[in-house]
Amino acid sequence: KGGSCFLVLRDVKSAFHTVQACFFKSKEDPEGSKRALKFLSDLTLETIVDVKGVVTAAEVKSCSQQTVELQVLRAYAVSRAPAVLPFLLEDAARSEAEIDASQSTDKPLTYVYQEARLDNRWLDLRVPANNAIMRLQSGVCRLFREGLEGQGFTEIHSPKLISGESEGGAEVFRTDYFGTPACLAQSPQLYKQMAIAADLGRVFEIGPVFRAEKSNTRRHLCEFTGLDLEMAIDDHYNEALAVIHALFKHIFTGLETRYKTELATVRKQYHSEPVAFTDAPCILHWPDAMKMLKEAGEEPDELGDLSGALELKLGELVKAKHGTDFFMLDGYPSGVRPFYTMPCPDDPRFSNSFDIFIRGQEICSGAQRVHDPLLLRQQVERIGMPLAPLEDYIRAFEHGAPPHAGAGVGLERVVFLYLGLDNVRKASMFPRDPNRCSP
Repeated sequence: KGGSCFLVLRDVKSAFHTVQACFFKSKEDPEGSKRALKFLSDLTLETIVDVKGVVTAAEVKSCSQQTVELQVLRAYAVSRAPAVLPFLLEDAARSEAEIDASQSTDKPLTYVYQEARLDNRWLDLRVPANNAIMRLQSGVCRLFREGLEGQGFTEIHSPKLISGESEGGAEVFRTDYFGTPACLAQSPQLYKQMAIAADLGRVFEIGPVFRAEKSNTRRHLCEFTGLDLEMAIDDHYNEALAVIHALFKHIFTGLETRYKTELATVRKQYHSEPVAFTDAPCILHWPDAMKMLKEAGEEPDELGDLSGALELKLGELVKAKHGTDFFMLDGYPSGVRPFYTMPCPDDPRFSNSFDIFIRGQEICSGAQRVHDPLLLRQQVERIGMPLAPLEDYIRAFEHGAPPHAGAGVGLERVVFLYLGLDNVRKASMFPRDPNRCSP
């Protein structure tokens, strides 16, 4: 305005760091400074600029750098953005509570809806909270890797093009492999088990997982990043539960101590509290869970799976009783688990399997696996899956394999639930669901 211009500059390497820049008309060079003012005032929102200036002390409330400003000496437009954007980052950065509260005023704020955000995801990820979510997603991977390497695990990389279905029940994406039917892997399950048969002892993988499930819910994706682990066990599959609990303690503690800036940025727009967890594993057995739900007035199917509503209710009950958001539910019915799950030796209607929950929603499924090839064949035949595509997998156990257990975790779901987000798509860089395969 007049003889001055003020800009807010955002660091292209960190969306939540901003600084105020200013330029004033010069008495020594009135014409040159006038041209500079026009140049600066014509810059559109989101234009990439290269600025040289002098850092001086100042009191600034509108930027993350509140004690300094940049007095501009030179400025260059590196990449100009159009004058009209799909949406304003200022609108996209507001909390839902703030927008809702404004609707009854004479200046209601604008909602930026999910489809507009996802159609222009590169722009949406410039919003400080969303940018921080991606950095926290990276942090979970880093902490997952650290936590398992510290417990003697080796990272592996399994194929994602396979000749058969890796799990029974879930739909797969089918394709042609040089004239032979193939599909995208639903998980690295078969290969991480074969790694145990190969004497690798303890293995983990971070990689893509594909599920052709038409689940249009706030917590399902057709492609996500799997955090998988598998380990030989000595006496009982509770050994795996202890490893997983120690792993998540490392992740939760690491996020709160090493990613404070990112968490504060996210929680400014999407409120959440740190996940409460116990020092020792909180393991709830299936009969006890059924009893708790029935006493709360619910009617669970003791030989069926839990619905989403029952999971949430159980999470509430566990939080009230044990003071934890993070717990393990052990001993699921065999009928709702994959063919490679070890049946319970005392009652084959149930299995040596478990799910792990954050805030009453499942983030992880795991179990002791069947390492006996005869039992494996029986299990496959029982559910009507073809044996031919699984022959190599079963042969790995015919040559001797130790008892083992493992689990599969969804990265995006961990981030989504840890941060208390309302939709898993916020935790995915470019989400894939039944209605979206681009951008």
